[in-house]
Amino acid sequence: MDGEEIRRIVRETNYVTWRRQAGWDPLVVARAEGSRFWDSDGREYLDFSSQLIASNLGHANPKVVAAIAEQARTLAYAVPGFATEPRARLSAALLEVLPKGLDRFFFSTSGTEANEAALKIARVATGRTKIVSRHRSYHGATAASISVTGDLRRRPIEKVQRVPGTVFAPDCYCYRCPFGLTYPACHVECAEYVDHQLEREGDVAAMIVEPVVGTNGVIVPVPEYLPRIREITRRHDVLLIADEVMSAWGRVGEWFAVDHWNVVPDLLTTAKGITGAHIPLGLTATTSALHDRFRDAYFPHGHTYEAHPLTLAPAVAAIGEYRRLDLIAKSRTDGEYLLARLRELAERHRAIGEVRGLGLFAAVELVRNRATKAPFNTEDDKLAGRPLVVDRVTAAMMQEGVYCIGWVSHLIVAPPLIVTRAELDHGIEVLDRALRIADELADPEPAGAPVRTSGS
Repeated sequence: MDGEEIRRIVRETNYVTWRRQAGWDPLVVARAEGSRFWDSDGREYLDFSSQLIASNLGHANPKVVAAIAEQARTLAYAVPGFATEPRARLSAALLEVLPKGLDRFFFSTSGTEANEAALKIARVATGRTKIVSRHRSYHGATAASISVTGDLRRRPIEKVQRVPGTVFAPDCYCYRCPFGLTYPACHVECAEYVDHQLEREGDVAAMIVEPVVGTNGVIVPVPEYLPRIREITRRHDVLLIADEVMSAWGRVGEWFAVDHWNVVPDLLTTAKGITGAHIPLGLTATTSALHDRFRDAYFPHGHTYEAHPLTLAPAVAAIGEYRRLDLIAKSRTDGEYLLARLRELAERHRAIGEVRGLGLFAAVELVRNRATKAPFNTEDDKLAGRPLVVDRVTAAMMQEGVYCIGWVSHLIVAPPLIVTRAELDHGIEVLDRALRIADELADPEPAGAPVRTSGS
C-alpha cells in the first residue's frame, strides 16, 4: 500500500485515542531506528518524546528484536498456568533491579492492566474499598484505572463506567501549589494533608501515586514528599502503589523513580520501557507479604495473555541492554544537560512559565502571563476540541522534523535514552524556533521583570 491508501483506510475504519474523531489525519509511520523514525514519504523525524514516553532504548534495538524472533520460533504462547524459561529468566532479572522487597510478579500487557491488577490486589488483600489518588494523575483507561485517574480523561466516562471509592489528594506541584504556599516554608502540606485524609476517611485500601507525574506535567516532588507519604501510609496500615509506567527503566536516572528517595512501596506497576516498547508488557510487582494473603485464598484475576512468552523474552534482553549501554547513568548526565539547555530557553521566551524534570524526562510549561501563571489553555479546552497553543508549537516542530508531545499547557521532552548530544541540541534548536508562536500570544512583560527558571 502507498501512504495515502494506508492513511485513508486507517482514518476511515479506526478509533483514535483521547480526542474527537473528526479531523484526524494521521502521519503514516513506515519505519524507525535509533532515535529517529520515517514517514511513508521517506521524511525523517527526531523522536523527542520516545513516542509515548515508551521507547527508552530507541527503535529497533537489535538485541531486543532478536529476542522476539527467537522466542517466536521456540515458543510463541503458553497458558498462564505453565512455567516457561522466559518467565523464569525475567523473574530472576527483576529481582536484581527492582527495589528490594518487591519480589512477587504478575505479568500483563499494558500499564493500564498492571494498575488494574494492583488495585484489585490491594482491595482484596485488605478487604477495604477506597483508594487515595491525586488530581494531576493518569493511571489507565480500564474501569478501575480510569476511576483513580485525576485528569480530564476520567470526566467523559465516569458517569457510565466508574468503580466507586476514589478519594483525591492534593498534588505536590510547587509551581501551582494547591494550598498557595511556598516550599520549604509550606512544611510539605500536600503530604501532611494525606495524613488528615487517612485519619478521617476510613476503609482505605491503598494510595496510588506516580512518583514523578507523567503526562500531567512531569511534576517532580520535593525531597521530603515521597518518604513522608510512605511513613503516613504505613502508619495508617494503607498500602502504597507506585505507578512507574512512565518513570521507570532509566527514564529519570534510576532503574525506578522511587530509588531517588529510597522508598519501597507495597506494589509497583510498570510497562512501556520494560521492553523499550518493542512489544507490549505490563508488570505488577508486590511484596511477598501481599502474595501470602492469597496463598490459601482465591486470587481473583487473570487473562489469556498473562505471562505471554513472546512479551517476557524481550524484557530480559532489554534489561541487558540498559546495563550494557549504561543507560541509567547516561540518563542522569544527559538529563542535567537537557534541563540546562531548556532553562536557557526560559531566559529567552516569555511564554515559558517553568522548566522542570529529572533525568531525560522534562516538561516545558507554557503560560500566557508569567506573573499570574495564567495558562494559554485548560482541560476544558482540550475536552471541547478548542485549538491549543501547545499543539501549534508541536506542529511547528513537526514541520522541522522533530516529534514532541504536547498536553494541554506543557510540552514533554523525553527522548530515547540512547539520544546523542547532537540530537539533543538539534531538538532544542527546533523547539527554540517553535516557541516564538507562543511568545507572540503571551502577555508582554514589564521591563526588568525577573525570569522564572525554577524547577526540579
